[in-house]
Amino acid sequence: MVMGDMVMTVDVVVIGSGPGGYSAAFRAAELGLDVALVDPRPQPGGAYLYDGCIPSKAYLSLTQLLVDTQTAQSMGIDFAAPHIDLRQMISWKTQVVDKIAENLLSLSSERGVQLIQGTAFFENSTTLRLKDSEIARLKFTHAIIATGAFSRPFPGAPPFSHGRVMDTTEALKLTEIPKTMLITGGSTESIELGTIYAALGCAVHIIEPGNQLLPGIDEDLVRPLAAGLDKLFKQIWLNTQITKITETEKDVQVEIKTPHGTEYHNYDKILIAVGRTPASGELGLENTSVQVDEDGFIKTDSQQRTVDPHIFAVGDVTDSRMLAHTAIREGNVAAEVISGLPSAVDVRAIPQIIYTNPQVAWCGLTEAEALQQQRAINVETCSWKDSVRALTFGKTEGLTKIVVSQESGRILGAGITGRGAEDLIAEWVLAIEMGAVAEDIALCLHGHPTLSETGGDASKKLQEQQLDLSRKKS
Repeated sequence: MVMGDMVMTVDVVVIGSGPGGYSAAFRAAELGLDVALVDPRPQPGGAYLYDGCIPSKAYLSLTQLLVDTQTAQSMGIDFAAPHIDLRQMISWKTQVVDKIAENLLSLSSERGVQLIQGTAFFENSTTLRLKDSEIARLKFTHAIIATGAFSRPFPGAPPFSHGRVMDTTEALKLTEIPKTMLITGGSTESIELGTIYAALGCAVHIIEPGNQLLPGIDEDLVRPLAAGLDKLFKQIWLNTQITKITETEKDVQVEIKTPHGTEYHNYDKILIAVGRTPASGELGLENTSVQVDEDGFIKTDSQQRTVDPHIFAVGDVTDSRMLAHTAIREGNVAAEVISGLPSAVDVRAIPQIIYTNPQVAWCGLTEAEALQQQRAINVETCSWKDSVRALTFGKTEGLTKIVVSQESGRILGAGITGRGAEDLIAEWVLAIEMGAVAEDIALCLHGHPTLSETGGDASKKLQEQQLDLSRKKS
């Protein structure tokens, strides 16, 4: 048979091999289904592994080392000025990515998942046509779309050709550190990438149209991070918009509208980080019954079903939180539902983490969301200035925050700003999922001295607050 003429038939085909895709494929194979995983790349992992989350976290880990050496000076340990070997940094990041890719390949082989390199297009609800693949067509009983999302271009901007205007994917393909860079928007991606470049010596300027960085997150959680970024970044503009971008061979000229008037600035590079667009436009969904919303997100229910009974969708291509761990859960659910198991996505607390210095993490309802929903709540915070453990390593700018229901006393949400927030938030995810009240956390023994004590202390304050409210009512 001539290459490209082959036809394959499987129980389940998964399109896209990021966290949602590979987790769906692995789970379906574990449940005894014949599974194919299709992706343009030769190895699984998707943009998450090669262009996004993993490279950024690898580089952020390196920048944390640079920050720690600066902190050590005030403790009596003085390091020489660091020599940054960019080639070695890139090599180390590549080793990390390659190791994860090898693990995914091994897991695919162990579970019997068939990896197919190619680009998929729906001919109908049970057949894919594959481009750039040894397989011409793939027939299936069920398909799971996990194609993710891509960086959104700057609205109204002309095409750029000199390589000075980057999206978030290009920004992680470090080949040099520019002297100056402008970043659009104060989102998580913007702040994390800005942190990497600034720590490596770039003069980073950032523009946010709103009145705070990281819009949508409670202001008191953002405040300690914003204070640190004021020192790390060269310039932060709030309530400011970019009105024109002109790229030349030698720089990028930017016109901005600030609260004080119009200004003009030149930069070596500009990073466009204005959100992500679902990768649903070139799948041939018009040949199926799958529905998409006005923004291109595929519509699904709590079991990740689309309107088409043969097709499911998971991860960033759906209108859910654009997070690897939500995609993994959704991938597992889709595979289980296809296998006939009673599964659904039913999550109260989704941890969200910003890997900056200090880190910010939160789950459940934020205070702003609770007030917007007109929920009667009590809120308590514990500053890390009083934390014995934070004092021992010189990082007291942190904060632990709890939001609880006045009616039931149950914990609705929690937020942490400070070192290790990525791990500390797990206690609060469990508390919310278990329906815990503040007293439950207050009665738990937390190791001393540890940062987790700040959660216990905030819970004790909240417990006292609840008791005072009960006394007043009686």
